[in-house]
Order: sequence, then C-alpha cells, then structure tokens
Amino acid sequence: MSQWVAWVAGIVACAFLPALPGTWWMGLAAGMAAAAVAGCRGRPWLRQGAVCALALLLGLGYAALRAQWRLEQSLPPAWWQKPVELVATVRGLPDPGEYGVRLTLEVEKTLTPGVALPERVQLHDYQRRDWTPGSRWQLSARFKPRRGSANAFGFDAERWLWSEGLLASGSAGKPRQRLPDRNDLMAWVDRWRGAQVARIERALGAGRESALVAALTVGAQQRIAREDWQLFAATGLTHIVSVSGLHITMLAALVAWMGARLVRRVPGLRAPRVATAMLALSAAALYSLLAGFTVPTQRTLFMLATGSACLLWRRQLSPFQAWWLALALVLLLDPFAALTPGLWLSFGLVAALMFSSLARRRPLVGWRAAASGQWAAGIASLAPLAALFGGFPLLSPLANAVAIPYVSVLLTPLSLLAVALPWDGLLPLAGWLARGFYWVVGVLAHGPAWHVAGAPWALLALAGIGSVWLIAPRGVPGKGLGGLLLLPLLVYRPPGPEWGIARATVLDVGQGLSVLVQTADHALLFDTGAGEAGRVVLPQLRGLGVDQLDALLLSHHDSDHDGAAAGVRAALPVGRVLAGQPESAPGAAGCAQGQGWEWDGVRFDMLGPPPGWQADEDNARSCVLRVATRRQALLLSGDAPARMEEALAAQPGLRLASSVLVAGHHGSRTASSEAWLAAASPRLAVVSAGHLNRYRHPHPLVLERFRRAGAAVLRTDLDGALTLEMGDELAWRCLRREAPRYWRDAGPCGEEAVIPPD
Repeated sequence: MSQWVAWVAGIVACAFLPALPGTWWMGLAAGMAAAAVAGCRGRPWLRQGAVCALALLLGLGYAALRAQWRLEQSLPPAWWQKPVELVATVRGLPDPGEYGVRLTLEVEKTLTPGVALPERVQLHDYQRRDWTPGSRWQLSARFKPRRGSANAFGFDAERWLWSEGLLASGSAGKPRQRLPDRNDLMAWVDRWRGAQVARIERALGAGRESALVAALTVGAQQRIAREDWQLFAATGLTHIVSVSGLHITMLAALVAWMGARLVRRVPGLRAPRVATAMLALSAAALYSLLAGFTVPTQRTLFMLATGSACLLWRRQLSPFQAWWLALALVLLLDPFAALTPGLWLSFGLVAALMFSSLARRRPLVGWRAAASGQWAAGIASLAPLAALFGGFPLLSPLANAVAIPYVSVLLTPLSLLAVALPWDGLLPLAGWLARGFYWVVGVLAHGPAWHVAGAPWALLALAGIGSVWLIAPRGVPGKGLGGLLLLPLLVYRPPGPEWGIARATVLDVGQGLSVLVQTADHALLFDTGAGEAGRVVLPQLRGLGVDQLDALLLSHHDSDHDGAAAGVRAALPVGRVLAGQPESAPGAAGCAQGQGWEWDGVRFDMLGPPPGWQADEDNARSCVLRVATRRQALLLSGDAPARMEEALAAQPGLRLASSVLVAGHHGSRTASSEAWLAAASPRLAVVSAGHLNRYRHPHPLVLERFRRAGAAVLRTDLDGALTLEMGDELAWRCLRREAPRYWRDAGPCGEEAVIPPD
C-alpha cells in the first residue's frame, strides 16, 4: 500500500510545481530508482524505500506528462480575440446566467485555416439562445486564453479553469448552424439530464425549489442562484447541495437493502451477497453517471467498487486501503483533480470518520454515532476550511446535524423517486420539502462566523496535527494538547507595516479598481471593484487580517469602482465613508481638497476635486488621494479625466510628486496626461485593468508616456495582485511571480523599464 501512497504523493506534488520537470531528468531519476529496486534484493527496507521512490517519480512523471499535453493545447496568442469557425458539441448542461448562457463545448474540428483550438472551451452566448445538451453546431466565436483574477486568497478561477480543462473562453457570434446531434453515451446522458431539468421546472416553476431538486437529482448545480450559494456557504452546507458521496452511499444502501430481500427469493442463487453488492454498485454507478461523475461521486463509487471486488475475489482490505485505492484511481483518471478543494474535503472527511472510529470493539449506533461523526468531521474540516475559504460558520455543526438527515433521508430520496416516475405527482411534494430546507438555511445563515487570516504553512500543518490528535481513537493520550495546536491558526494575524511605513495592496479585481492602504494600526480601502464583495474584496481583506476599515473612500459612482461597496459595509465595520458622489453611498461625506489626516506617521491628503470644480460627468467627480510617507508617496485618482489632472497640475503649491502613480481610468488615453505625469514624476506606474478587456486598457499611448517618463509599469492583468511597501525605500511584489505555478503565467512585474536612481 505504501506504493499507492507514493504514487498519489507524486501526482499531488506536480500540481504545485512552479514549472514542469524536464522529461530527460524525470526519465533519468526513474531509471536510477528502478536500478535501486533491482539492486536491493535481500534488503527489504531499502528495497521498499526504492519502490516508493520509483512510485513517487512515476506519479510525478505521469502528472507532468498529462500537464504538458494540456499546455500544448493552449490557444496561440496570434488567435486571441479573432473570429474562428469551428464545429463543436455541447457538453454538460448550459448555465443560463444573468448576462447570457454559459456552456462548455467539445471542439470536433476547426474550420479556420491555421488555428488549433483546445479540446474543450467555454462559450458565452449573450443572445441567450437555446443550446441543447449533446447538440452539434457549426459556429463562429472569438476566444481568449484561460485567465482569472490572481489574488492571494479566495476562489482561484484560473486554477479551476485549468483543472476543468477549459483552456480558452469565447463569445459566440450571431451565425450558427445546427448539425446532426452526437449519439455517444455522454451526449445521451446530457440530453436526459437536460430533459429532466426542463420537466422539473415545468412542474415547479423556474425558481430556487426547482433548482435544488435538479441539483440533487441530476447534478444541475448551475441552476442554483449565487445568493443561495452564499447561504449554503454561510451555514457550511455547500457539500449537501451537490450530489455527494453521502447521497451515493444512501442510494446504494437502499438498493442493497431491497436487493437482499429480492435475491433471497431467487431459487438456486449461490452467492446472494455478491449479487446484492453488484446491484448496489450498479445503482451507485448509474446515479454517479447521471449526476455528472463529479469527484465526490467518483470517490464513493470507487470505494464501493473496491469493496465489491474484495467480496467477489474473497480478499479483505482495510477501510484505509480501500480509501487509498479510490484516491489513486481518481487521480489516475484525472491528475488535475488534485487542484480542486472538493477532492481534499471529500476524501479528508471520509478519512477523519474512519480514523475516529478505529479500535472500537463495538461501533456506535443511533445519536451517538451521529454526534461522533459530526465531531470528527467538524474538527477535521477546521484547517482545510481556514486554508481554502478563510473561515467557517460557527453554526455549521448544528446546520449539518439538521440538514444531513433532512436532505439525505427525506428530500433526496423523494426527489429521485419523483424524477424516476413517469408522472409529475411527487415533484410538488419535493418542491415543498425544498422550500422547508431553504427556510431552515435562511434562519441559520444569520449566525456568527469565525474568519481566519491567511496563515503560513507551518501553522496550517500544526493545526492539521492538532485536528488529527483531537479526533484520534479512544485511548490516545493528551488530546487536550491537540486543541492547543489549533489555537495559533485561529488567532493568527499577519504582521502589519511598521510605524511610518505604508503598505498598499492593489487587488486584482479585473476591469475595475480596489486598493487597500495599511499603516501600523489603520486601514483604508480606496474603491471596491465591481460585483459582489465576497468574490474578491472580502476574502483579501480577511486574508490580510483586516477585520475593520477606518475609512472607505469611493472615488466616484461607477460599478467598477463602488459596485461592491454595499457588501463591504455590510460585512465589516467602517469608521467613515468618503465619496466623490456622496449621494450614491448612504452616510458618506463628499471629497474636497484640503481634507487630510495622519495615521501612524503616514500622511493622507485629499487633492481633488479642486475648489470650484464644475463636473460634467461622473468620472470628473472622482476623488484624488495622496498617501505620503517620509520619502515615498502614492497618488490615486480614480477615473479623473485629463481635464481635472491638468487643472490640479496647474494649481500653485499643490504637492503632487509621488513615487507611485495608479494610472487614471485603468490606463485609458483620457487620463495620465503629460502634465499629470510631469507633476507627479512617478518611478512606478500601476495599471488596474482586466485581461484583454473590451476597452483595450491600458492604451499603448499611455504605456508609451510611462516609458518616456522612466516609470516601471505594474499591471494587474499581467502581474495579478500587487503589494507595494513604501518606507525609506520603495519595494513591490507581484502575486504571479511570488506564487508561481506551472499552469499560471507569470507577469513581467515591472522588469520592462529601468527605475532611475533617487
């Protein structure tokens, strides 16, 4: 079994490498390990170590080879955002979102000469046309390479896209032609799933109840609204909503119970236990297939298959041996699953349940078994949830204790039966049960949560050891010490800047702006970016240990600058709010030149709008802020147009000189004027913009102005989130360089220009 462990370790290690190992070196290392295995006969310990080393290298090499094949499918830069004609099949279930339909295409062939698309691409249809699952189309689309915002904390969209094999995303053009549908197994399954979703929505209406029933029966999680996902996350119930191992196991147990009574009635059957196991395994496999064959369903199915194989071959494996085999099989089929949080949460919680029940002479039953399992799962999930999601709801144990039996014993079986029957009589009852589930979740979602700052790996490892110690079987001494090992993770706060130093973090919010400025004991957030606060801004603030804001400054009322402001104010205490358009933010005061304050030896001065300024548009009402330490300064101007920049630059006695300039209007040519650059004289220019955005920001003319001014350029679209340290010296870090991964492009991080000396 140690060989399987080493194989898994090799695949997992590859997922976090900054660069893929060379084929020649991997082959040489594997050859040396194989030679060591052959040369260690008669010395079992050395031989076992050599076998494990060989398995580790084989796992690493296998994952690296699969990764290299996938990298070779990347969209060439020459074809970014250019029209491409293709023939493709719709795979999975389309997602009708707020701004259009999002779907996954399997590319059959490319009709445009000279271009090769990846095997799987993501397509957005803003015209909201119908895309039947399993249908084939000839269409035209413009594609961009896979790319997501790169921040230190929260959901990593780029990692998810890579793990799903979606190497390009595009928007569909108007012309399209439907071709004969695909008739393979997955196309048939997708069409059946789509038909069931349509049937459920006809019976219950297109709402949250039908979305939940569809998610539990055919894995159509795309139908669940984002607001409901937030409720599930706030109660720790996200795992229940998907077709998880719990539901697969429940169905298999039900089929086994019914099958055991049926096979007894079959005369002459020699192996009734084997027949019962095969029936249960077949039901689990069918449910897994119809639900999309996700990682949790794979884990349960493979463990059930291992148990059935042992029963068939009359061999006995321990639960942990079956667990390792299932994990190895999942990673053999898809080594990129090592990058998904679901894999580790799914397998980790099962391992915790098995580990906590070791060495018991009699298994617990009834409420004691449920309480023991809930304790083990809750403790084991603390460190993973803190590392992956930055915290956990305190009412999660209560929510799971109520929701697990409700969903697994009542809602899911009834929903499955309602879908299996040829009439819709039971669907309204399933919808009624779904409504009750939402009511319970809505009540519990208002409970408190414990948010954890981004901790170093040493504290996470320490917490993991403490969790294992706490749920150890009876008889293991010193369990109280396990709780002490968890405490550092729960109370950790990253160190802030020293007195007189300012730290500015430019978040990667895509096409928008959000900058966190921290001093020794204070924090100011300049703009929030667009969308929901929980998508980017709140995870970064909490990961950096910011649990309150002394000031929130909203440059002006535009969704890419203040779209997440309401969510930030609802989630965190905010001392005061300043806004360029205070009427758009309740309780906010307006920005005016002359406002200023000092925090921890760092000076904050509001420079604009200038006195008597007449604004003719929203951008012209932008606040302009200068943050100055003893030798460095940061200048922020929102979307202030060149007209305002020139007015400020011409104002006598106004101090604009700054070592760092955040480019106005995301690098648009309507800002960062020559007069502004001459007055600011920046050594470093920062551009916050979305990758290959439709506005084509930053404009080449603006980049040329920065070059002529001798300023190095940092860009969130190329470098990810940026961290600037402004003390006696100016230093910066770029996330894509600081946390390199082979599947994530590293940006230039300001190396394109030479910084002139002070």
